[in-house]
Amino acid sequence: MLLLVNIVVFQAAWLLSVIGGAQQMPWLGRFVTLIALAVHLRAARKPFYELLLVLCCGLMGLCFDSYLVAAGWVTYKAGLFSAYVAPYWIITMWMLFAMTLNVSMRWLRGKPRLAAILGFYGGPASYLAGQALGGIVLVNQFAALAALAIGWAIIMPILMWLSENLDGMPGRRRAWIAERQL
Repeated sequence: MLLLVNIVVFQAAWLLSVIGGAQQMPWLGRFVTLIALAVHLRAARKPFYELLLVLCCGLMGLCFDSYLVAAGWVTYKAGLFSAYVAPYWIITMWMLFAMTLNVSMRWLRGKPRLAAILGFYGGPASYLAGQALGGIVLVNQFAALAALAIGWAIIMPILMWLSENLDGMPGRRRAWIAERQL
């Protein structure tokens, strides 16, 4: 049941975040992320680890997407802090994605090559979907897609490693933090 809830909540929150960004309502992404985070942390065995993972992922997203904005490859319609920093609703989408790592994407653990391949294709596909919904503009589409593919191919294995080591969800436990407590 947790798996199904995780998938449905992520997809609904992702869609509402992008639509909010496209319709000049960037607060919608922050709002649905807070609700999703509350649901996620309520289900967590160790909420602190999950929250730490969510914050790490948000920080990675802030850095990566801000790089894309500063390079001039990507722009957003709403919620920009400045011309060089990604909008807050995109950062909260990274946080949403983090909530899938220890639940619906758990199967990807220990498979860094597969994680890299999925990142290579899935990262750009997600941004293309966001562009189709009007929340993002890939200014220089070739450069943006190349940077997204390479960036996500590097980021996905790192995120899977982080999720393994900051696992606060019910299920098989392989967190190094847990091992250190024994």
